[in-house]
Amino acid sequence: MSDYRAASISVLKGLEGVRKRPAMYIGSTDVRGLHHLVWEVVDNAVDEHLAGQASVITVRVLDDGGVEVTDDGRGIPVDLHPTEKVPAVELALTALHAGGKFDQQAYAVSGGLHGVGVSVVNALSSRTEVEVVRDGYRHTIAFERGPRVEALAKAGKKRGSGTTVRFWPDPDIFETTDFRFDTIAERLRETALLNPGLEIVLADRRDGRSETFRYTRGLAEFVERLLAGKDPLTAPITIVDARDHESRKVALDVAFTWSDGFHDDRLRSYVNIVRTADGGTHEEGFRRALTTTLNKFGRDSGALLKKDPNLTGDDVREGLVAVVSVKLPDPQFEGQTKGRLGSTVARAYVEQVVSEALAAWLVKHKAKGRQIVKRAAVAAKARQAAKAARDLTRRKGLLDNQSAGLPGKLADCTSRDPSETELYVVEGDSAGGSSKQARDRHTQAILPLRGKVLNVEKAQLSKVLENAEIQALVKAVGTGVGEAYDHDRLRYDKIVLMADADVDGGHITTLLLTFFYRLCPRLIEKGHLYLAQPPLYQLRKGDKVAYAMSDKERDVLLRSEFKRNTNVEVQRFKGLGEMDAEQLWATTMDPGRRTLLRVNIEDAARADELFVLLMGNQTDPRRDWIVSNAHFAENVDV
Repeated sequence: MSDYRAASISVLKGLEGVRKRPAMYIGSTDVRGLHHLVWEVVDNAVDEHLAGQASVITVRVLDDGGVEVTDDGRGIPVDLHPTEKVPAVELALTALHAGGKFDQQAYAVSGGLHGVGVSVVNALSSRTEVEVVRDGYRHTIAFERGPRVEALAKAGKKRGSGTTVRFWPDPDIFETTDFRFDTIAERLRETALLNPGLEIVLADRRDGRSETFRYTRGLAEFVERLLAGKDPLTAPITIVDARDHESRKVALDVAFTWSDGFHDDRLRSYVNIVRTADGGTHEEGFRRALTTTLNKFGRDSGALLKKDPNLTGDDVREGLVAVVSVKLPDPQFEGQTKGRLGSTVARAYVEQVVSEALAAWLVKHKAKGRQIVKRAAVAAKARQAAKAARDLTRRKGLLDNQSAGLPGKLADCTSRDPSETELYVVEGDSAGGSSKQARDRHTQAILPLRGKVLNVEKAQLSKVLENAEIQALVKAVGTGVGEAYDHDRLRYDKIVLMADADVDGGHITTLLLTFFYRLCPRLIEKGHLYLAQPPLYQLRKGDKVAYAMSDKERDVLLRSEFKRNTNVEVQRFKGLGEMDAEQLWATTMDPGRRTLLRVNIEDAARADELFVLLMGNQTDPRRDWIVSNAHFAENVDV
């Protein structure tokens, strides 16, 4: 432990401003920003693993709303900092730019950026407690909304080493403080896949759920998960490299393949185990290497004829499933939330390594290589057809008085101010009729869709955009799709999916979620997609009326509000078409009384994965899922 002491902690002063402008540090104060607090603490524990010091990380969601993260690393230093004259652990929690990651002595690579992570968690939490085990003792210290409230103290002798950070998000800062087990589990699963051999335990003390993640094959397993039941053209191609590049120690871990099961690309990239959702220089190097190497191989092998144009990056990436994980000291990100890598060294390094390794693989697997190139050549032809189809769907203008290009079935609103308008996408003409009568004509538009929209997972983009229902939806929304997406053309602030609360309605909603997730992901990321929540039951006794969203809520109402009433009339709505306009307005469309669920990108991704599982080509994963979830089924028609 001699190389990681208080002297390792570098200081750039200042904590003010975090509570005043939290979005600058964690991206937002909604559910995404809330979970970012967990990622910051977990990233610190993973850094200990990257340094070769930790093998087990435990994350507990506490029953009182807090989160506890424990690792078996070296433990944050507790001795006095040589210049600041306060314990190093206190410094790390209270100084914005303090950490052991500014030089490469304590950490060769790190997922944390500029040492702001754990101090921001402290600043945005109503209480933060830290326990450090090192040097034969357990040490404790506590903070509230930033300042220290309990000084560092020895709490008895204890063997081993490690750090426990326990925090409770400040409800004055966050819109919600309710952590989602599935969101945390998905992130921890990714982290374990990126770190073969690291064990991560997740336990939720609110309901007793728990999961343990540990993988031995790393990114190859990650790619297999991203395939989501689709057949690959080849087993995942893996590349592992570590070297000195431009006087820096860098490392690269890549796994990728292609599949005919879908027509977009599924590329996940990471820097020092931190997800770079917006890509960056490492992705650019990877993509450039693929395109250049496959074009050269295609010409040399005859898979591309002289008359054939060179493959573009879009052609090569169709059906690509890949994970790119790069490790490098002092990575430069665009923004504290680390969404995009800016370090130029990563581009040249990744391109060089992937080009060399892929060229060598193609020499050994010429038949598979020709198959990959031929697939990309077919994609080139489809891309031209898709471009023509996309052009047909573009709206001519937001304020076109004749509404040129808008679908005839759209009952548009009168307002032309996109900030106050809503589009209800409803299932079937009967529901469309009642919703048109119920709506506020000034701000609410109605688009009824007949039947089930085309499955965008199984059809090429050109086929998707030839579908009448999809065309109507794209024209109504106004943004275009895929590469032609233009967020400034969005015609409505809220896109609300409103379907029946039955199996068919759930299927239609999932198809629509898949459509938006695949072709308009930015619309979801910007928070414009919602799910309506129509009630299942109406309870009536005389003039007294109440609505229930579920069987459980119905039973609660019968035991409470209708407790003294007999012969309560209970009506179950089998579909939206059974509601009259007044009921639909009161329960589902009135902004003052309705409940809308905003869809985030994680929700859409999970819906997409489940859809692929249940509708995909591979039967074994589907059978396993049905067996493990059959006991949840209700009202099964046998």
